[in-house]
Amino acid sequence: LQITGLILGGIGMVGTLAATFMPQWRVSAHIGGNIVVFETIWEGLWMACASQLGIRLQCKFYDSILALSPPLEAFRALMCIAVILSIISFLLAIVGVKYTHRNKVISIFILAAGLSFLLTGILALIPVSWSAGSIIHDFYDPKVPTPLKRELGAALYVGWVSSALLIIAGAIYSIFWCR
Repeated sequence: LQITGLILGGIGMVGTLAATFMPQWRVSAHIGGNIVVFETIWEGLWMACASQLGIRLQCKFYDSILALSPPLEAFRALMCIAVILSIISFLLAIVGVKYTHRNKVISIFILAAGLSFLLTGILALIPVSWSAGSIIHDFYDPKVPTPLKRELGAALYVGWVSSALLIIAGAIYSIFWCR
């Protein structure tokens, strides 16, 4: 059970790291009768990318931190905290698995890993879900011009899966510690 929690937590940690740095949080939406699309736009937490005809990809980091919207700054901060906390959780889980049978006092690492995995999953879930809600709201808002409408990107799905894995790993470790 501990090894399963460690594997799920490790996959969740890698997924959180990947979702944080992937540029596909918001992807340009192709709406209407125009089948020929020359450019696809990706917007992430750190950069925006444009792909012409699926051949040439150009990415540019955002110019200024001060020019970012407050939600994007909050998403960045929460995801960075989640990445750091997931690494700490994983290390706590490794120590807990290694020494849990030798010393009961050290099994407190199991509880710490469980709680920090749970917290990490929740921290990663907040910006991913908030961003998805904003994208969906703007997509159906008639006031938003069609070229500015976006769809859910792959990073959001990676974020949801990794959050779920982290929460499951945290629940496994917390339940294991209680027993």
